[in-house]
Amino acid sequence: MSIDVNAIRKDFPLINDEVAYLDNAATTQKPECVINAIADYYRTSNANPMRGLYKLSVAATDAYENARAKVASFINAKDPSEIIFTRNATESINLVAETYAKASLKQGDTILISIAEHHSNLLPWQKICAENGCKLKYIDTDDQGKITIEAFKEAVTPDVKFISITHVSNVLGTKNPVKEFAKIAHDNGAVILVDASQSVPHIKVNVSDIDCDFLVFSGHKIYAPMGIGALYGKKELLESMPPFLRGGEMIDYVTRDSATFTEVPHKFEAGTVNVEGAAGLAATIDYVNAIGMDEIAKREDMLTDIAFRKLSEVPHVKILGSSEASDHHGILTFVIEGVHPHDIAYIMDSDNVCVRAGHHCAQPLMKHLGVMSTTRASISFYNTEDEIERFVRSVAGIRSKMGYAE
Repeated sequence: MSIDVNAIRKDFPLINDEVAYLDNAATTQKPECVINAIADYYRTSNANPMRGLYKLSVAATDAYENARAKVASFINAKDPSEIIFTRNATESINLVAETYAKASLKQGDTILISIAEHHSNLLPWQKICAENGCKLKYIDTDDQGKITIEAFKEAVTPDVKFISITHVSNVLGTKNPVKEFAKIAHDNGAVILVDASQSVPHIKVNVSDIDCDFLVFSGHKIYAPMGIGALYGKKELLESMPPFLRGGEMIDYVTRDSATFTEVPHKFEAGTVNVEGAAGLAATIDYVNAIGMDEIAKREDMLTDIAFRKLSEVPHVKILGSSEASDHHGILTFVIEGVHPHDIAYIMDSDNVCVRAGHHCAQPLMKHLGVMSTTRASISFYNTEDEIERFVRSVAGIRSKMGYAE
């Protein structure tokens, strides 16, 4: 099916023709069906799940586990028990760092990441290296913002035991060949985690095909509520890992002196869980599946191509990363000669265009690129060609508004 964008936009209460929302890499707007799913859970099924034998508690448990099964199916995990619900991708990465990595890595081992990682996929590894005596090693991007298979292969030396890498860069939009990276990792005895925060909302992601050991994403970047995220892990790895948090629901038996822990996935979900967030995520998956991830990707690629071509024609503007629109996957990060990114975002807001300015939680990448901060526009399938035109017009007028004579 082709996307009827006018019909789609009616599904999103905050999307309108007055404001062009182009900050989708930070968070996406929520469709009515997701908002309704959260409200319906509270109206019809609210109870503490997995703890009661009465009908409401069973209904809450069913809603939660139904969401887990939908996430597993959505990313093609082999078993729903391979899905751990967390608050977001950040918590998912920290869970792996504080359980698998802390228990498995030792002095002299190396953790490999790329220079393009979000701070959420950098700071946990700095901590593990400091505590376990490991080394943190970076792969730099090339001048097109890419990490080539050859560069990755060269970086995976015998001391590399763990790799954590983004699927799609939140700054450059570059898509890494993570399936090939996973094979190289495994051929060299390393474990690999994929940060899919910027890929799961926009393209089909298949963990069985990628063969990654772990994968993380945040619900709020794929039209779901804030406060719900997921960690995928191969079951044998999850079963070998100690718990992350300890408390209610993740135990089998507790004595004065010790405890035994329940099975995966509940071992990692201590305390009262976010059922309403899971229900919202399940509704999101139904929503994007009904539209079709291939159709979503096709439309976003088309809008990215238009935005890239038109923005490239604006004087004094430099788009960071690849010179090919097809490498940007809905993300255009740019600088304007002589204008601070914060001024750019402020002026564009006065034109009712929402973009992001700053270092995008990727300061090492900013330094690698030779900039302090940038402005970023990020596209969703609900954006329109008219919004892209308004975005480009706004950018084109900024230097004159700052007093430059063109």
